[in-house]
This record gives sequence, C-alpha cells and structure tokens, in this order.
Amino acid sequence: MTLQYILDGFMQKKQFKIHEAAEADCIEILALQKLCYLQEAEIYHDFSIQPLTQTYQELKDEFIKYIFLKCLFNQKIIGSVRALENAKTCFIGKLIVHPDYQNIGIGRELMNQIEYKFSNSARFELFTGSESVKNISLYQKLGYNIFKREKIKPSLELVFLEKINSRL
Repeated sequence: MTLQYILDGFMQKKQFKIHEAAEADCIEILALQKLCYLQEAEIYHDFSIQPLTQTYQELKDEFIKYIFLKCLFNQKIIGSVRALENAKTCFIGKLIVHPDYQNIGIGRELMNQIEYKFSNSARFELFTGSESVKNISLYQKLGYNIFKREKIKPSLELVFLEKINSRL
C-alpha cells in the first residue's frame, strides 16, 4: 500500500474538516505557515519573505480584518487560507497545506470554501511568485487568470490573478 493510495482514500472519504479558525489557532497556523513557505523561500533563494518573518502578534492582528479557514485532520491543522473583502473584491492570501498532504485536493477545497464564504464578492484576487509554477497552475485550474505582474526585487516578480464571481 503506497502513501498516495492512502492519501487518495483520505480525500475520497473526506476525513478532513474545514472550519473557520479562531485566534486561539494562531500559534498552530503560524507554525504551519513557516513550514509551508520554506518551499517558496527555496525557490527564490530568499528566506526573508514576509510569511517566514511574520510574528505571532502580526498574525494575531490579522484576525481583526481577515477571515481564516483551517483544515483539520485528527485535530491537527494541516491547511489554512485567509481573506478579506474590500470594495466588492475578496483578497485571498496565504493558502497553505502541510507538505505531507499536498496534491490531494485540500488546497482546492480551502479555495472553494473561502470563495463560498465571500460569495457576495464580485471578484476574487490573489498573488503568488512568478516561479511558483504549482501555485499558478492550481489557481488557473480554479478559474483564475493572470492580470498583472509586479517586479518586487531582481529575484522576485509577483503574479496577480483574478476570478470574476460567476455566482452573482
């Protein structure tokens, strides 16, 4: 029995639960965020990126403005995403899934749930690094289109993607 076989069964049985996160989840979400963004830091050879340097207090402060979702498996947070709405645009940020649970649909489900949570938004917007091919591919499969690129520094270009809310 391979790990992929087990993970496929895990997804088919929906053995994970997605809930709105609470401020009490900050420590666990921050630890997961730092673990997940190590992959991004390695792509760009830059370990000073904001998701890795964000403090507990900074994350806690985000709970005032953002809605956080968490994905639980065996009472452990294995994924998260956050968003806020401004001027009928839902800004989605920091989609993270524990490396052991990637590529089995958890990121897709978190995105679906955050879009549902903000179903009155006219559009959804997010960004990722231009070299983050897996991220861009996932977002494009979910109906997002690149609408802007922004060079942050010589080693980092951000790609901005948007999706018009077809439910409205």
